[in-house]
Amino acid sequence: MAGSSAVPAARTTARLLTFLAAQPGPVPAGAIAHGIGVPRSTVYHLLSVLRDEGFVRHFPDERRYGLGLSALGLGSAYTRQAPLTRLAAPVVARLVETAGENGHLAVLNGREVLYLVEQRAAGRPPLVTDVDVHLPSHLTASGRAVLALLPPAQVRALYPTPGSFTDLTEAGPRTLRELRTVLREARARGFAVEDGEVTAGFASVAAAVVDHTGRPVAGLAVTFRSDSYDDAGRVWLADQATRAAREVSRRLGAR
Repeated sequence: MAGSSAVPAARTTARLLTFLAAQPGPVPAGAIAHGIGVPRSTVYHLLSVLRDEGFVRHFPDERRYGLGLSALGLGSAYTRQAPLTRLAAPVVARLVETAGENGHLAVLNGREVLYLVEQRAAGRPPLVTDVDVHLPSHLTASGRAVLALLPPAQVRALYPTPGSFTDLTEAGPRTLRELRTVLREARARGFAVEDGEVTAGFASVAAAVVDHTGRPVAGLAVTFRSDSYDDAGRVWLADQATRAAREVSRRLGAR
């Protein structure tokens, strides 16, 4: 009985940590209880244990909770093992060979994307999207592919004010309303695009990678010179990126 009763607690703990990881900053205990659907008393008990173990940090002045250093250690270990990178790298390599253009895979990290895989095609110039580089997600095709599949409330939480939008160029959405328009177009189109918003003269198309729950976990993109392809050519590249994203999703257990 003791063993079986511990399973729901473990599941709730995992949901609590996952909820905290998805927030743009520390949140009140009440928001956590509402977000994961458990009584506030249970949340306080779990937070107390997790705080003692270093997985949660309490900000008493704000009465809020965020992830602690122990959680960061787990994240670093996960990055070192890099299962997503291992699963995606050969797929990106085949995409680059087929498309003849640079390919890359990035994950959402707050309001930025973090590039995990970068594969350069023969004869193509290097890009700013190298491994471990961070870029504003709302400017990149990879980031937009992921944001387009997130719940609207989560997108709003990531971009609560106009100051949330930082630009590398003069282009790109500058308000939540403009971003929502970009994401709505990506959903309708079936893939995300950007043209000159990261690097002048270059464009990208991207599709989302999803896990076994259907949650978007990464964006897989192809980048090319803006003047190299007409609309039909861009759709063809997007189709190649979408096929590759589906393959990585399948490797992650998606149906």
